[in-house]
Amino acid sequence: MKFIQSIIISIGLLAGYVQGQTPDASPAKLPKLKPGEAVATFAGGCFWAQEEGFDQLIGVREVISGYAGGTVKNPTYQEVGTDRTGHAESVQVYYDPNVIRYTDLLTAFFAGHDPTTLNRQGPDAGRDYRSVAFYRTPAEKAEIEAAIRRVNAEKHYAGPVVTEITPFTVFYPAENYHQNYCKLHPDQPYIQRVSLPKVEKLRKAMHGKLKLDS
Repeated sequence: MKFIQSIIISIGLLAGYVQGQTPDASPAKLPKLKPGEAVATFAGGCFWAQEEGFDQLIGVREVISGYAGGTVKNPTYQEVGTDRTGHAESVQVYYDPNVIRYTDLLTAFFAGHDPTTLNRQGPDAGRDYRSVAFYRTPAEKAEIEAAIRRVNAEKHYAGPVVTEITPFTVFYPAENYHQNYCKLHPDQPYIQRVSLPKVEKLRKAMHGKLKLDS
């Protein structure tokens, strides 16, 4: 639940203050696209697991956690958690399409979360945790639709996919303390119990396309 995540973050921030550090709550900076590079945006529950999962794929240079699909400019984590801004916790993936295809990213996306649960992922409930695939072109929209048909046909999940197919408008990067959260806090109970199992699901589905495989 957002409450659980907020408690985890509050404890971490407090620990930082106690150690004399100032937690960086400013928005992360988006990287500039390199020549030939492409960008994709997905929402699949808590962005900590999504970021870590996508970051392990070959051809992916960088993944940024943030917010997309809402109506409020420059939302904060706390504002998004109220479910009043319309945003979903999302990730923006910067990748080389000559190394990994958009359809491969979709395979990873649908493997790394449960796309059949409406407005929730496991213990996390609310529209900020909804499943969304944001498309930038008609071709991407068609690939998302095809991927959903494949997932439904495979019957890997008990129910049908409820992932929203939404045109991309704007992505707001989350606060810096959210970036690389799984890597920086691997021993936290939430990361151990909720995030890492999702990452492992993605890894199994993407065997042969992981950075560690190359």
